Amino acid sequence: MTSALRAGSILGTEVRRVEDPDLLRGRGRFMDSIDLDDPQVCHAVFVRSPVAHARVVGVDTTAALAAPGVVAVLTSADLGDTPVPLFSQINDDVPRTALAVDKVRYVGDPVALVVATSRAAAVDAAELVDVDYDDLPAVVDMEAALEPDAAPQFEALGSNVALSVTNAADQPDPLAGAARVVRLRMENNRMAASPIEGHGILVRPVVGDDGAVALDIHLGTQHPHIARSLICRLTDLPKEAVRVRAPHVGGAFGGKAGIIPEHSAVVRAARLLRRPVKWIETRSESMISMSSRGQVQYVELGLSEEAVITGLHARVVGDCGAYAGFGGSFASGSTRTMSEGAYAIPRVRYDAVSVMTNTAPTGAFRGAGRPEAAAMLERLMDHAAREAGLTPEEFRRRNFVRPQDFPHTTTFGASYDTGDYEVALAAALEAVDAEGVRAEQQRRRAAGSTWQLGLGIASYVEITGFGGKEYAGIRVAEDGTLTLMAGTSAHGQGHATAFSMLVADQLGVPMEDITFVQSDTDVVRTGGGTGGARSMQLGGTAVHKASVELRAQALEVAADLLEVAVDDVELTDGSFGVRGVPGSAVTWQQVAAHAHQKGDGLSVDTDFQQDGSTFPFGTHASVVEVDVETGAVRLLRHVAVDDCGTVINPLLVRGQQHGGSAQGISQALWEEFRYDDEGQPITSTFADYTLPSTADLVPLETLSTVTPTDRNPLGAKGIGEAATIGSTPAVQNAVVDAVAHLGVRHVDIPCTPERVHRAIQEAARGEHEPWRTPPAYFASIRASAEIGDVEV
Repeated sequence: MTSALRAGSILGTEVRRVEDPDLLRGRGRFMDSIDLDDPQVCHAVFVRSPVAHARVVGVDTTAALAAPGVVAVLTSADLGDTPVPLFSQINDDVPRTALAVDKVRYVGDPVALVVATSRAAAVDAAELVDVDYDDLPAVVDMEAALEPDAAPQFEALGSNVALSVTNAADQPDPLAGAARVVRLRMENNRMAASPIEGHGILVRPVVGDDGAVALDIHLGTQHPHIARSLICRLTDLPKEAVRVRAPHVGGAFGGKAGIIPEHSAVVRAARLLRRPVKWIETRSESMISMSSRGQVQYVELGLSEEAVITGLHARVVGDCGAYAGFGGSFASGSTRTMSEGAYAIPRVRYDAVSVMTNTAPTGAFRGAGRPEAAAMLERLMDHAAREAGLTPEEFRRRNFVRPQDFPHTTTFGASYDTGDYEVALAAALEAVDAEGVRAEQQRRRAAGSTWQLGLGIASYVEITGFGGKEYAGIRVAEDGTLTLMAGTSAHGQGHATAFSMLVADQLGVPMEDITFVQSDTDVVRTGGGTGGARSMQLGGTAVHKASVELRAQALEVAADLLEVAVDDVELTDGSFGVRGVPGSAVTWQQVAAHAHQKGDGLSVDTDFQQDGSTFPFGTHASVVEVDVETGAVRLLRHVAVDDCGTVINPLLVRGQQHGGSAQGISQALWEEFRYDDEGQPITSTFADYTLPSTADLVPLETLSTVTPTDRNPLGAKGIGEAATIGSTPAVQNAVVDAVAHLGVRHVDIPCTPERVHRAIQEAARGEHEPWRTPPAYFASIRASAEIGDVEV
């Protein structure tokens, strides 16, 4: 398919973000700045469990209630034990309540809610709430949670397994007949989403003339309309009685999907007290509660004599954390969906189990199961290449899905739209100068240098859009200015800029005449919010569709104004004229005014439904050096070649590539959220959780190849998560490559000096083994959900 861009269009050009002046000048309106000085607003503070697993014997609120400024101290006895609706529920037998009822299941589990006239008063009173805990054994390790004697979170469930899937009946032995089988056990580390702004909510009860109470809610969320739907389910209010508005949102990365139990508690408190209640999450709360990822992957790959893949067997354990957090379901869902990656794999058996532990519930984080799939596959591909005596790129070339084989349907029903994986691979190898890096690597090895060089590549493909639907609307004022409404909900991505470009392209109006409106359920008719790299392909296409429809309306009005047939009118440079008649033009302003004089003016509301997902792809290449005496790793270069189909604004795409690469590199080298054996977080501050600064990174080199999709008129795929997916395994492969000549075959992420040094020492002693027997659970795995039923 050819690109949707045309000569002379604003699309495909670098347009600076229209959002930035307000942010740079401090005019951005974030959750904590809303009604900051309103004396009517009460402030909420949660009392959280200091232990990972215990029965709640009693909660004494007497002293807290007597503290100055306290309005209420609420427990589950006040807010109820009805399960709250969540963004995703992967097991209906695992209820989550607004506050803990009988047990706490992780450090940070909310037990009580203090509401006071000031935040300081609420904090002081929260310290006076006396909770009596009866400690229970904690299970922290996801594999240990599978053991028959592991302490269960929910005794009625019978185990800690929240979900399991297998296609064993279809693929009993995908490795049969293979000339060679290579094996790896890998860990995908738990991350703290750590957005620059934590959660926040302000709930204002609004009492109508009839005494009915509606809710006006400001909420830091990625999904205002989904949040409203969940709050309506929580309160049994009609959607007309609940307004949700998201102000500027200081990052999310998947951590602000829909609503969380704390939001439910604040909503119930505000309704109960009939007073506005505000909760702003602290950094400490964010660190112990907003977690993601966590998988252990056992993978085996069958190869022919020619190093062509004959089959794959994956056994994956996903860590749900407490209460069956939906991040654990990615092992059974999107990681499974993308388990074949960019490769033609004739037979795949995939067994997965999502397991509960006494750690924070896991959720999404920039990729939601796709980075885990790419990390699993791309680490395995490098390992297989080395075992087969091939370069990583040659092994990949032999096994890529070929361009002529698209659309390509995988074992699990993913229908890849378009792709040319070798083009991205070649671009990355050329940009990084792979031959030069390898020559220097050989020189250092021959010289016995302390700092050894490594080159890593990762050729990924991911799923985005998820075949969804999105809304856009445009209103034209009498003076010709436009208001653009979008059902997506940007929190830093640049929607106002990109979507306004689409309108300007179709209608010929300057971008400064376009006002962008989003994230208000009373103003924007509907919307799916932002996540899954859906915004341009779904929201952008809806905006494009609305612009085309509005253009047709405007041409009709211009024809009436010019007293000619509509087919004789053309729109050029923002003016409407008669074809072949110079000097006949009328302006946008004149057309808009005429439309208002004749009726209700120009306006459009439309939806775009995409038939199927899109599948962005790319190759990342990374160069590192490793101190073989200490295990220290230095990142030297990182090249990102990402293909998101049609590029609307290269500046925005590069920004996503930079941000995504930084997060992926960080997972490979530094970040890991850890607990001790008792379930106590030990990396819960930025002093312990090694979030990188710009000083820790190198200048990132970004390129794009363009392979448009045929599933939307723009040809656009997703870019928001792509670079995170490609960067992590590229860096990990580079680290292993740097020490492979010493016998090292695998290092788990993050590749800390301790882990790298240990692998080198184990290899020197002949004890380095990158595989071990999978948990016994997999010997008799059975599906608790049908394949295809567990996507989030």
